[in-house]
Order: sequence, then structure tokens, then C-alpha cells
Amino acid sequence: MAQAAAVGALLGASTAFLAPSAAPAPAPALRGAPHSSRESTGPGLAGAAGVGAAALGLGLLAARPATTACRAAAVKKKGVKVVHGKEIPWNLFSPKAPYQGKVIENDVHPQTLTEPTGDANWETTHVTFDHGGKVPYIEGQSIGGLEQERKGEQPAKIRLYSIASSAVGDNQNSKTVSLCVKRVVEVDGKFANREKGQDKPDKAGTAFPENKVYRGVCSNHICDMTPGDEVLITGPTGAEMLLPEDPEANIIMLATGTGIAPMRSYLRLLFHDKAGAGDGGRKFKGLAWLFMGVPYSKSLLYDDEHEAYKKAYPDQFRYDYAVSREQKNAAGQKMYIQTKMAEYAEELWELMQDEKTHVYMCGLKGMESGMAECFGPIAEKNGLVWTEFAKAMKKADRYHVEVY
Repeated sequence: MAQAAAVGALLGASTAFLAPSAAPAPAPALRGAPHSSRESTGPGLAGAAGVGAAALGLGLLAARPATTACRAAAVKKKGVKVVHGKEIPWNLFSPKAPYQGKVIENDVHPQTLTEPTGDANWETTHVTFDHGGKVPYIEGQSIGGLEQERKGEQPAKIRLYSIASSAVGDNQNSKTVSLCVKRVVEVDGKFANREKGQDKPDKAGTAFPENKVYRGVCSNHICDMTPGDEVLITGPTGAEMLLPEDPEANIIMLATGTGIAPMRSYLRLLFHDKAGAGDGGRKFKGLAWLFMGVPYSKSLLYDDEHEAYKKAYPDQFRYDYAVSREQKNAAGQKMYIQTKMAEYAEELWELMQDEKTHVYMCGLKGMESGMAECFGPIAEKNGLVWTEFAKAMKKADRYHVEVY
């Protein structure tokens, strides 16, 4: 009942996310507070109902004044968090009292996004949950997933997943949330939860009965879901990866594997959803540049969407892929994200000198060291130390990292 009351209060007062005060102040550059927790393995890789929901989806574009929620800052409200003077949805549902949603078929993507590569953990899925408008969130946040309780067993430990849909959801009715989840499978590794002969085919038909196998509990549970299945949802949470308010901001995005999830949520808002549409175009006026790293071309995620954005907005969207096991640079090195970025080092360096430019990283650990490898020399050439430059960007809320 407490959660229901909190949701009702949040939805009923959804204008708190956008209503201006009497004396509006300039919007802040960004909102920040770290979060992360995930299952991981392998190589490098909607808001409230109605008008309120659309407002939640405009974190970058609504140009809301910084004093929007200042009056509420002194009073702690359940289900909201004040970040730089604005209220955002926060932990409406806990592991002890999760929201029970249902899996629905996605009308855009098949559940399995990738093709077999020969690796055990080849599969990445796009799974959509119906939350009935009860789990509002904004781009860049995460939700938790719990395995359903079975005959006296406790639910599996919560795992956080970055949300891969914009605040209005893939179908833009503000009642769904989508996740991009990699099925965690390790064969004959250090750990195993299936002995030889115990591994059974998963929904994609993959099985390793002749091996000891470790399968991530939550990732396999989600990847095996079918429409109609019930799901336990916690959250939303996270403020490290939220978009800036300035519609003229530049956004450099680095993603490995399923780290593409928050980037997809941004791009849906910026270039696809009605919530991001302006008079005769888009409210977003800056440049969005995506760098995505995967091991195989069969592992690329949402490529069709990237192609569509590029075709429709060639001056505002750029994307480059680094396919580490198939591509090499001119020097014969494997193509990782930092290797691909090095091809544009001067251009990217100049872009980062602009105070309106924000850098977002999501994916495997080591991405920051890759940035240092790429930009250390050019920073030194300009009389700077990259680590100090990156630290200054973080302090200015222009450098956002979520790795696992």
C-alpha cells in the first residue's frame, strides 16, 4: 500500500518535474550520483501516464528551470530524489516490495538481437515489460530485476540493468520499460552451477551438456521470458547517466556490448519519440556521436535504428563501430573503442573543449583507461595531463561513467 500511495502521489503531481517557479534560474549542466551492479562476462564488447510522462522524458530538452523542485528539497518524499533542484523518480519499489509487471511482445525488435558467433555467451536480448504506468523513470536510469520466488526459495539477488527505452517506452504509451540483457553463460570456467550432463537448452536453443556450465541466474531468467510471464521490478534508480538540460549540448557516447542501453534511451528521445519533437524538427540541436564496441559484427545492437537516425539527421548524429575480432586499424591492431576513437582524436579533443560537450561511458571496466590511451598524447601536446582534464570534466558534470 505504501508503494501504491507513493506512485499515486508521484503521478498525480507529475507537473513537479516541469512546473516553473516564479523566478526561474538557468538549468544545470547535469545531474549526478553514481550507481551500478550487474552480471557480466565475456569479451569487450516510462514514465508516468499522460502529460506527466512526456515531461519525464524531456530531461535533456524541456529547458526546465533549476528551481523546479527547490520547494520540495527540504522535505524528503518517498519515491523521489532531488538532483540539482529537480525531482526524479527514485526507488519507488524495493526488493522487499517489488512491482509485479508482465512481459509483452515488442513491436519493433525480436527478443534475440544477436546471431550465434561460436561463443557460449553470444545472445543478447531486448525484453519489454508492461508496468502499467506505475514505474516512471527518465533516460539514463536503471531498474532492478528479481527472479520470481519458487516453492519456498528466496528470489535471486537483485541485478540492476540500465534501461534501454526512453521515458515514454518503446511504444510511447508511458506504460512499458525495455531492457537490453546479455545472457551470461560460461563453459568450463572457474565457476559452475551445472555439472556435466545438467545443462539444458535455453530459449535460444543453446546447451552444453558435455561441459560444466555457469549460467547467470537473473540474466538467463530474463532472456528466457516469454510474453505473459510475470516479472518483479525494483527502482528506478541512478543519476550518474542523466542527460544534460541544454538542448544545444554535444553528447559523445561510448558503449561496449549491452552498455548501449542508456545510449539507446537517449537516442530514442533525441531522434525518434514525439516527446523530443519540436516545431518542424527536433528539440535537440547539438551533436550526438556514438562509438560502440563489440567482438563480432553479429553482436551489433540496434544498428537499424542508428542507420535511420543517421539518414534522417546527418548533421546531428554520427556513429562508429569497433568490432574487435574482425577489424584492425592501419597499424594492424585490433579495433577497440579507443582504437576507433584515435582515428578522430583531434576532432574529438576539440569537441571536448566545448563546455557544452558531455561524455558518457557504459560497459566493461577498462573504458576509462582506453580514453587515457587515446587522448593522453594529445592532451600532453596541448600542455595538459589527461587524467587531470578528465577529472575537471567530472567535476563540471560533463564526464559520466558506468562500468561493471
